[in-house]
Amino acid sequence: MTATERLALGTVQFGQTYGVAGGDGRVTLSEAARIVDVAGEAGIDTLDTATGYGDSEARLGEIGVAGWRIISKLPELPAPIDDVASWVEASVTGSLERLGVDHLHGLLMHRPLELAGDRGAALLAGIVAVRDQGLVHKIGISVYGPDELDAVWVPDFDMVQGPCNVLDRRLIASGWLGSLTESGVEVHARSVFLQGLLLMRERPGYFDRWSGSLAEWMSWCESESLSPLQASLGFVLAQPEIDRVVVGVDSAEHLEEILAVADIQVAPAPDTLASHDLDLINPSRWKLS
Repeated sequence: MTATERLALGTVQFGQTYGVAGGDGRVTLSEAARIVDVAGEAGIDTLDTATGYGDSEARLGEIGVAGWRIISKLPELPAPIDDVASWVEASVTGSLERLGVDHLHGLLMHRPLELAGDRGAALLAGIVAVRDQGLVHKIGISVYGPDELDAVWVPDFDMVQGPCNVLDRRLIASGWLGSLTESGVEVHARSVFLQGLLLMRERPGYFDRWSGSLAEWMSWCESESLSPLQASLGFVLAQPEIDRVVVGVDSAEHLEEILAVADIQVAPAPDTLASHDLDLINPSRWKLS
């Protein structure tokens, strides 16, 4: 499989504005269709979406995505729900109807720590049930870091999505990436550009306290004659245990830029760039306003 074929198209921008830079906001339906066409022509076969990504699923359904490997994610389990299994099935069938397909390749939990709660056993049973019914082929969790894998991992899972980039190497350093691969689990990496932060030369003031590390990153890219895009993508694609690398774009041109550099091998980024500071590497903790 080529590096390009290991890419998966992230579609959060199809349903809402996303990323530290904000970009041009949610992409138009016509532009989303162009992006999907470019991805398919390049050999990309996987789409990543979620119920919580605005109307991303519905827009993909309008575009027509039969034949794609589609990953979607369960929203947070509502407090009043007692029949958890029925809620899971209804959530999945709702996604299938919006997408216009008869099954998902993967179903991930957006809030995996719910499995450690009072309704965790019922939630897991409901997810296993939709796999047994053939509504989804693989089940698993979308995590912010390896600590969530430590907390809720069960052998029923056959797919994991988590962050991996030159700053956030926790999945690698923790040993989880190698362990998942040895167990036959399909691993998808997201946040390869850290919501665009790794590509920016001018950043919001929130990131000033890490200016030294970010300057080191840019300096290393320049010393290797690499664009930040090349270097960011190359680092993650160099991890053979990762099955798919999720990239989100807001235009077909942006995707074409990624495709142009996907197969270029790059030198390993310095270990000194790795960070465990969650205020930097976990976007859910960013305070940008």
